[in-house]
Amino acid sequence: MKYVMFYDSGDDVASKAPAHFPAHRARLDDFHAQGTLLMVGTFGDPQNEGSMAVFTTREAAEEFAKEDPFVLNGVVRNWYVREWNEIFG
Repeated sequence: MKYVMFYDSGDDVASKAPAHFPAHRARLDDFHAQGTLLMVGTFGDPQNEGSMAVFTTREAAEEFAKEDPFVLNGVVRNWYVREWNEIFG
């Protein structure tokens, strides 16, 4: 079982994200180094389609989001986690 976290972009993500990206990236790197963040990325049109990340546990996904600079500073307006039954992994 994996856990996919979806981010819905806040208003004008392109202008807000750069200021908070270094701290957001540091958090991504920390969770990836711990082995709990497996994949992350935006969809084709991040403003309208958002982004997603794949975690090994729901707890890790929720912990990441609760203190993520993108969430805390309105780059992301909403996030949620879904269980994912990965077949090839």
